Amino acid sequence: MPKPTGPTNPIMKKLIEDIKSQGYKENVPFLLEMAKRLEKSKRSKPEVNLSQLERVCKENETVVVPGKVLSSGILKKTLNVAAASFSMAAVEKITNAGGKTISIKELIKNNPKGTNVRIVV
Repeated sequence: MPKPTGPTNPIMKKLIEDIKSQGYKENVPFLLEMAKRLEKSKRSKPEVNLSQLERVCKENETVVVPGKVLSSGILKKTLNVAAASFSMAAVEKITNAGGKTISIKELIKNNPKGTNVRIVV
C-alpha cells in the first residue's frame, strides 16, 4: 500500500473539503484552485519569504500563500496575507509593516469569490 500524500491534519482536511464543496456548489474557480494547492503534500507546498512578497506584491494587496510564510527579508508594503501557516517572526514583521495576517478560512469567509486576491507560490 502506498504512503498517503497530502495533508494528514484533520483540520486541514476539513478545510479542503469545505472549500471544495463551496467551490463546486457556487462554481467559483478561485476556491477550486485553492483546494487543489492545499491538497498537495507538505514538501510540494511553497515556503514564501517576506522578501518575495515585497518583490511581487503591490501596496495594500491581499495575497494567499497555500503553504508557509517565512520571515526572511524586509517587508515595507502594507499587505493582507492569508496562509496555511506563518512563522512567528513573519507575523510580527507583517503587522509592523501595517499589514494583517489571516487564516485561509477567514479569507474565504470574507471574500468567497476571491476578487482582488493573488495566489503567491
